[in-house]
Amino acid sequence: MKLLPRLKSLQARLLALLLLLVTVVWLGAAVLIWIDASDELDELLDGHLAQSAALLIVQQTSQGHDMDENDRVEDAQSLHKYAPRVAFQVFHDGQLSMRSANVGSQPMSHKLRGFATVQLDDKTTWRVFGARGNEGDVQVFVGEQTKSRESILWAVLKGVLMPLMYALPLLAMGGWLAVRNGLAPLRQLSEALAKRRPDALEPVVLQDVPSEIDPVMHSLNGLFERIQTTMAAERRFTADAAHELRTPIAAIRTQAQVALGAGTDAAQRDHALNFTLAGCDRATHLVDQLLTLSRLEASSTSAPGGVVDVSALAQRVAADLALTALGREQELALDAPAPALIAADDMLTSVLLRNLLDNALRYSPTAAKVYLSVTCDDLQVTLQVDDSGPGMSDADIARLGERFYRVLGTEQTGSGLGWSIVRRIAKVYGAQVDIRRSAKLGGLCVTVRWPTAKR
Repeated sequence: MKLLPRLKSLQARLLALLLLLVTVVWLGAAVLIWIDASDELDELLDGHLAQSAALLIVQQTSQGHDMDENDRVEDAQSLHKYAPRVAFQVFHDGQLSMRSANVGSQPMSHKLRGFATVQLDDKTTWRVFGARGNEGDVQVFVGEQTKSRESILWAVLKGVLMPLMYALPLLAMGGWLAVRNGLAPLRQLSEALAKRRPDALEPVVLQDVPSEIDPVMHSLNGLFERIQTTMAAERRFTADAAHELRTPIAAIRTQAQVALGAGTDAAQRDHALNFTLAGCDRATHLVDQLLTLSRLEASSTSAPGGVVDVSALAQRVAADLALTALGREQELALDAPAPALIAADDMLTSVLLRNLLDNALRYSPTAAKVYLSVTCDDLQVTLQVDDSGPGMSDADIARLGERFYRVLGTEQTGSGLGWSIVRRIAKVYGAQVDIRRSAKLGGLCVTVRWPTAKR
């Protein structure tokens, strides 16, 4: 069995294992046949010896004469070519009266009754049966050479086992054909994969796939699907980055050229450098947004988990953006009186909330109001952002979340990726996002609902 792993071919391993099992079974059957046939043959031939001894006793008793000194011992004629392999002796009143020609005058066995295996003067081993007459005056010995029994046993085994030995090559050929036919679906799968283009990620389809290979096909097609999703996300990320970074990079280059051409005009140079720094900030923000969206798409439908208190998180994010609101003379209010736990990741939830507040502050005019509230019950946690900005039309609301989509007519810079990130994070954690006109402040109202985390 240790030699099988060295075979690299699965077909060779299966065939070798099959032939090994057949050979072991054949040898086991041969041993059992040998033992059983030997026992049965010994019993049969011992029975013949006992029967022959009984016949000789009956014959000698029926003659009923006493031997005198002139009587000679009669030697039985040899009537068959196998006769030298059997022998008998008949003693009457202790004197040998009849024997076969291949045995001497001394008793063949010291055991007067029953079976004994003895070795005579010629070093030949005999199986001898001794018996006495009813009156005790007749003693009979009947023997048979043990090699005769062995010859008969070999003949029986040859007749039984030789056909099986000749059948072994046929079994090997049949096993090879069966294993080869059974592994045909694996060869078909290998050929189908070898013929595919490097960029082909469609599912592999084979006809009449066995149930043992079906899980492999299912896993392989699932792998292709995941690779296709990952590659599509990478292509989108590359296209998004190339599309959106082109504008800030061009603006930075333009402002750098203006700064170089300003000469001794310090005011113009400082103005150009300030715009250059603003362009760098915009490019940094865009890269951060792109990387966040890329990580979310690469995570498929799962993301890091944990328990987040939305109320505490809202306080931190609002505090971070408070200076931005003050700089625009905007009012940022927060209502989060009680803990609100959800099953999510702290960083990604912070990104979602920061995008919502940043959009509300960015696209609301000076002195506008932004109201953030967090409520919680046994079923869900609700986060709501209201602003007093210009709001959006139903058509624009329907397109929110499209990559790089921005409402026309706004003066604020942006990448159009914020809403894509918000919707993606919400989808990952099973949250619902609802956008409508704010009934409180007249601008936009964004509501995010999560299932409440179990304590």
